Amino acid sequence: MVRSRVKRADQGIAKEALTRAYDSSLCCLKDKSWLQTESLLKSRIDLGCALEIGPGPGYEGLEWLRRTEDTTLKGLDVSEDMVILAREKVNDYGLDGRAEYYVGDAARIPFRDGHFDAVFSTNSLHGWADPKGVFDEIYRVLRPGGKYFVSDLRRDMNPLVRWLILLRMTGQSWVMRQDFINSFNASYTVPEVRAILAGTGLLGCKTGQTPFYVVISGRKEYP
Repeated sequence: MVRSRVKRADQGIAKEALTRAYDSSLCCLKDKSWLQTESLLKSRIDLGCALEIGPGPGYEGLEWLRRTEDTTLKGLDVSEDMVILAREKVNDYGLDGRAEYYVGDAARIPFRDGHFDAVFSTNSLHGWADPKGVFDEIYRVLRPGGKYFVSDLRRDMNPLVRWLILLRMTGQSWVMRQDFINSFNASYTVPEVRAILAGTGLLGCKTGQTPFYVVISGRKEYP
């Protein structure tokens, strides 16, 4: 039986100790090639100007930039600490001029209608205080034909898979293990996501799942 969702207000990752622990954890995923960059590319998100919602320290989007050509990235995160960290990573990656990060609320994206060729987000959906509002904003800022990809933990994952994730986190700080549990408890199932999307402009989107994630992808329809 799947437990009820435990809502997690989106205040972002704050406090220096947690910020650095989260950075270390994501860096480890990057080094082990466990980010979702490959899934982004398979979704044909590989051209133009993209918006990343909830980039955290920036590894996912920066890896995407590194593997694509003639692309640029804007990142929007509610955590000022994470935005500062992501800006540092731009220089580390040698991608100055191709990536910019901003503090802001994804339910009120500070860009004009049709600004982006693509929008993507990984591991942040569970923290959105107003998921319908964010999906509406994704629709608004995408150009017609623009693509989107949203992926996050699924609360109905096999208990054995969840246990294996926690086992792999052995050696990481208690703070990060607890953060994973909180994120898992706040995550969605595919039926829950479909119910949210039904009231948005993202018609015809694909919703599916992997052993770890709920995945939403599609293309904004032309008028």
